[in-house]
Amino acid sequence: MTHDDAQAAATRIVFVTQDDWRQIARNPPPELLSAAEMSNFCGKHGEFACIAAPSGSPGWALIGFDAAAGSVSMFRALAGRLPGGDYIVDAWPAGVDPDQVWVEWCAGAYRFDRYKKNDVAPPRRARLLSGHSSRAEAIAEACALARDLINTPANDMGPAELETAARKLAQSSGAVIDVTMGTRLVDGYPAIHAVGRAAGSARAPKMIEISWGQEAHPLVALVGKGVTFDTGGLDIKASAGMRWMKKDMGGAAHALALAGLIMKLGLPVRLAVLLPIAENAIAGDAMRPGDVIATRKRLSVEIGNTDAEGRLILADALTRASELMPDLTIDLATLTGAARVALGPDVAPFYTDDDRLAADLESAGRAGFDPIWRMPLWSGYEDALKSDIADLKNDADAWAQAGSITAALFLKRFAPPGPWIHFDIFAWNARSRPGWPQGGEAQAIRAIFAMLEVRYSK
Repeated sequence: MTHDDAQAAATRIVFVTQDDWRQIARNPPPELLSAAEMSNFCGKHGEFACIAAPSGSPGWALIGFDAAAGSVSMFRALAGRLPGGDYIVDAWPAGVDPDQVWVEWCAGAYRFDRYKKNDVAPPRRARLLSGHSSRAEAIAEACALARDLINTPANDMGPAELETAARKLAQSSGAVIDVTMGTRLVDGYPAIHAVGRAAGSARAPKMIEISWGQEAHPLVALVGKGVTFDTGGLDIKASAGMRWMKKDMGGAAHALALAGLIMKLGLPVRLAVLLPIAENAIAGDAMRPGDVIATRKRLSVEIGNTDAEGRLILADALTRASELMPDLTIDLATLTGAARVALGPDVAPFYTDDDRLAADLESAGRAGFDPIWRMPLWSGYEDALKSDIADLKNDADAWAQAGSITAALFLKRFAPPGPWIHFDIFAWNARSRPGWPQGGEAQAIRAIFAMLEVRYSK
């Protein structure tokens, strides 16, 4: 079936306000009344009712819409609730951006079914055929890539496989990639090596650096935490806490997806994508509580807890970013449970000392329905990172309590001078609901990209 044929046969979406419905309901056609009664449809925002059409004709889907609700996120839920098939919008309500709807719809229709049995036909998804820009398509693809990488189990997404994903992206985008391993890693990135040295040789730690763009353009450094599985190390996690730790490379997944989006749409920047990759395993040579390790910045770190490993590998990667003298540095990491305590799973906290940058990010997040929230880099907690025998320690004293803030303060010791943003993302949906299946989630990608567009497209 051609695209034109699919559009001709697609179910027509008709937007209906509650006022519209009150007028229609006074004397509705029988088929409309029947569909509305079956769906308890009364025109409320996000409700829908599907109406069958005579054989050979497309049907209709009535969608309750209230412009005052101010959110297109309902389309994400609709993509997970509507019957499978093709849909098309003939007329958009005033003020609704079809591109935003497309991105939300794609996010809601997303499924990860790589490991489903081949002899079982996958359920047909609701597919939106209405027009959208190449920008919207690229954003939707980037978010899906991040989720695919996160959802892939650790046996198929270890350090080597994450490197393969990075190489594939670099090759498709005309970027240059460099991978540091072995003795070069020990000498150049000692903290990354310390975290990952207990994993087997097939899952050895590494530092990945992707370079892209024209020399005349400002340099943006994207740093992503790539712990492909986190046992907690010798300070081992409980089984419930370890169950979903395949997602602990979510920061690297987000950095790759964001980089791919920037390169595909040709944003006028240079990119340095820095991915410290390791598996926090348990073996005879695993780092121990009480050890003191070196870092690329030549600051010594006392290991108070081996489960606070993400900040260690980020420290080396941020130091490398400093050497490149970027115009802007952004790091993304599934770093602390404390961030979830503060803001829950849906809102991604970020840290920066740059008020203008924070305001631009928050504005982009609101406009793109990508929930983020600025958290304080409160210097009063820095003393909680002091060590008696090293330059600092990786677990803050209990009196500080604010685990996400103290983790950000730790990273600040290694971050480049100038504008820097740290995201402490969850990258996961812990419960399934229509449009939000349990599993990997893309957070802050849309907000960051929109901010970068404004910042560098002047």
